Amino acid sequence: MPLADVFASPLGLAALVGVVPLLLLYLIQPDPRELALPTVQFLQSDPDEGGSNPVFERLRRNLLLFLQLLVISLLAVALAAPYVTVTQAASAQPTVLVVDASASMATDTGDGTRFAKAVAAAKQSVGTPTTVVVAGATTRVPAERVSPGDAKTSLDDLAVTDAPGDLRGAISRATALAGSESRIVVFSDFAGDGGDWQGAVQTARASGLDVSLRQFAGGGDENVGIVDRQFGSQRVTVSVANTGETAAERTLSLAGRSRSLSLEPGDVQSVTFPLPTQSATARLSPGDSFPTDDVAHVTVPAQRTVDTLLITNGDNRNLRTALDVIPTVDLTVRRPPASVAGSYDVVVFADVDSDRVLGSTKELARKTVADGGGLVVQGQADVGRVGYGSLLPVNPQSVRNTTGETAATDHELTNGFDFPTPDEHLGASTARADALVTVGDGSPLLATARRSGGRVLYYGYLPNQTAFRYSYRYPVFWKGAIHWAADRPSADELNYRTGTTLQLPNRTTVETPGGTRTAAAVRLDAVGTYRTPDRRASASLLSASESNLTAPAPDVAGGNVTTSGAASEPVRQDLTPLVLLVAVLLVLGELGFLRYRGDL
Repeated sequence: MPLADVFASPLGLAALVGVVPLLLLYLIQPDPRELALPTVQFLQSDPDEGGSNPVFERLRRNLLLFLQLLVISLLAVALAAPYVTVTQAASAQPTVLVVDASASMATDTGDGTRFAKAVAAAKQSVGTPTTVVVAGATTRVPAERVSPGDAKTSLDDLAVTDAPGDLRGAISRATALAGSESRIVVFSDFAGDGGDWQGAVQTARASGLDVSLRQFAGGGDENVGIVDRQFGSQRVTVSVANTGETAAERTLSLAGRSRSLSLEPGDVQSVTFPLPTQSATARLSPGDSFPTDDVAHVTVPAQRTVDTLLITNGDNRNLRTALDVIPTVDLTVRRPPASVAGSYDVVVFADVDSDRVLGSTKELARKTVADGGGLVVQGQADVGRVGYGSLLPVNPQSVRNTTGETAATDHELTNGFDFPTPDEHLGASTARADALVTVGDGSPLLATARRSGGRVLYYGYLPNQTAFRYSYRYPVFWKGAIHWAADRPSADELNYRTGTTLQLPNRTTVETPGGTRTAAAVRLDAVGTYRTPDRRASASLLSASESNLTAPAPDVAGGNVTTSGAASEPVRQDLTPLVLLVAVLLVLGELGFLRYRGDL
């Protein structure tokens, strides 16, 4: 074994030459002289101290030499700085810890979760100083250049999320925060997408940083999860994937209905259920080691039916049929000058005789809008004489021939629809409104406005002047228009994926799965229900990549990958203080021996 494996400064052993003069001193010491003494007196008074034992006598004569040789040898060893190599947690180097808090880290490994093990390992890897970067739906830095104790406190405060994570963004952020002498340690299962985290690691290493990867991949071998949810007309389709390594049997249930599924590894099966009348939860049973993807919430509006009043003097069979086939619309049709009573969520005026509409009917429309409901007005030649007043979102002009093509802006009412160009249209300009569809001269065919707490929609196609009414998408358009006017969110607007953001019109108090928050935008990091004073929404994971828990070991050239629970490295343990302590004890022993012998 080379001396360098034991001594930091092997040259210090040269001090062993000090034993040579000591031995020479003992060799050249003078012989004892013989003196005539009355020995009988000494023999009578002096007890036997070993003279009768030659071995002990030689040991007593040479013990002082042995002690002095040991002291010189130990001093030489101390000068050589002896050490042993031990494995311990790194703590002296500036460190940036990247902790993955994405949903897959909640996987149960049998003796805890991946996340709990990652945090425990991270606490053993703190440096001086330490920066903590958390990879969740967004990247957070809860601690920057803090002491090891503060870093451990920050790690204790971390919690796993139910959202996919952006591991690439977290590693890139760690690279930006790391100094030239820092190291980066990543604690993750490396499951899911996580962006191109391998590229982020290579970028960090290319800049000269030491990047270590610690993988926590226990559990998840038999995972089956809900990976998608799609809403249709009064139905919801739930997709289930087997991301495990063995065939699995599961039962998918929703609102009292259930379906048995047999899935081979890699299989994806979809089941369609009727949309429940009340909010419910799709659930897989039995559960597995990753419960986050065993559920998918299905939230529906508290009041699904839209009471709609259609005021018309024309035939309007296409419009009437389109409204009548919408399952969530309760349609009432009145022909002016018939009087109207009751309350409605939306009032639609289409092809009316301007001089036959009663004032009470127009007042009902104003009250509906003032109460937060909606008004829909179809364009006609004399629309300005009906008496809508300030509710009308356009300034009408005259009917004219249409030139040019229609142009549509991006809006929930226009997306997915082709609006044909009519032969004629009502020239108009918007009045405190947004034009969604226009013709060549800028006149709106579709415009929206907010009035007195409610919504107003202007539908500019003249009665019987467009082929749009024959399109199979015509009823779909009116379904969206009625729900928009009534401010009734669609199922897609109430059911989110975790990791997205719930946008609110202003600062609002929101009851979340983790507690109450007041904000204008709430990050949906947890699976569950989110309630505002006037609305209920939900969030579910629904991520095929995040549900794929059986991630292979990371393969990134240029660094090390560890699958153990604790990050450690070889460290030299200096033995010099221990050797010096033994030498001091021997010197004290030598002094005691000299005193015992009577030389002191």
